[in-house]
Amino acid sequence: MSMFRAKKLDLGCFIKPRTIRDHTKRLVFEKFEPERQALRYIIRNTTLPPRVRAEAQLQLTQMHSYTRGTQIRNRCIMGGQGRGVLRDFKMTRFQFRMEAMAGNIPGIKRASW
Repeated sequence: MSMFRAKKLDLGCFIKPRTIRDHTKRLVFEKFEPERQALRYIIRNTTLPPRVRAEAQLQLTQMHSYTRGTQIRNRCIMGGQGRGVLRDFKMTRFQFRMEAMAGNIPGIKRASW
């Protein structure tokens, strides 16, 4: 038997290491966002003493990179791919085309005029 138990992730897409990493980044970002906002507010508040603002800036820079919103990447819900993702449908261009042609996306049909 394995020492480690695989944690079941129901992300709705094909699970690859990058997909798991992105999911982890989303969870960490959600957890630490209020703290980051508070630190940013302290840094921008000019009425506070410079020492307090400098300490807040130091704390913010020492936080893990996964706590930043820029680390999160939109991924396809079908295949987990990170490029060419349409935001409205959360699918890559190719997957969107295949699903639309199969008639699986309501309200979408081929253009003809």
